[in-house]
Amino acid sequence: MKIIIYSGVILVVIALITAAFVSNSTKKTEQHKYVVLQNLDGIEIRKYAAALYSSVQFPAESYDKNSGKGFRVLASYIFGDNEKKESISMTSPVVMELKDTMKMSFLVPEGYTQENLPKPSNKAIFFEQREEKIIATIAFGGWASDSKIEFYRDSLKQILQKHKLKHTDVFSFYGYNPPFDLVNRRNEVAVELIDFQY
Repeated sequence: MKIIIYSGVILVVIALITAAFVSNSTKKTEQHKYVVLQNLDGIEIRKYAAALYSSVQFPAESYDKNSGKGFRVLASYIFGDNEKKESISMTSPVVMELKDTMKMSFLVPEGYTQENLPKPSNKAIFFEQREEKIIATIAFGGWASDSKIEFYRDSLKQILQKHKLKHTDVFSFYGYNPPFDLVNRRNEVAVELIDFQY
């Protein structure tokens, strides 16, 4: 009986150490730079710097159906499925635009430009320069799903409406954790604001 208890304790300790290591590794991942302009009723209004993204587009279905597919395509590119067989660092968040078509995007790490990025083997991948933007975000934990994203999108819309803040009505999901990160998961729903004064 003692052996079983000791084994259980050891497994729990190993699981906690692994979770802490993965969480620490996730925090060190390069992120899209922003500054928080305002906290408002549980949302953050941020100014994001201009940045380059790699993207892939799918017919609109759902987050649940497309998130894995989009991630595999873009991850394959950064793990070496390109003309130079070059590995590119993972960044965060993974961005998934939620409209008539779904677009998944990875931030391109600093030091790369459209001129020196290796060309992807998969022709569905494209690059886009995104200008400086003011973004409103609402955060939630755990694992993302269509129902959770819809709930927080509606919550974000209501808060923005309450404060008479205009937005593009094109919402995105931001995911910060890799699939194997089991604790302290960070997710956000975001939308670009129009004519925000600060």
